[in-house]
Amino acid sequence: MIFLVVLVVAIVVIALVMKAAASPGGPGGGLRGPRPPRGPRPQRPTRPLAPDDDPEFLRELERRARRDDGSPA
Repeated sequence: MIFLVVLVVAIVVIALVMKAAASPGGPGGGLRGPRPPRGPRPQRPTRPLAPDDDPEFLRELERRARRDDGSPA
């Protein structure tokens, strides 16, 4: 008889815990729905990482070096 009472109490407790976990806004918060899809990431403009990667800088450096050498530009 006591076994039957313990079994019924255990089933009721399990049912209440499952219901509380599934209810939104409760302490458990419920299961979350799927995330909304993210939009495409905005592309950042690509730029040189260092001065020696920048073609404009290299051209200016070469122009200055030629001007300093006295050779025609």
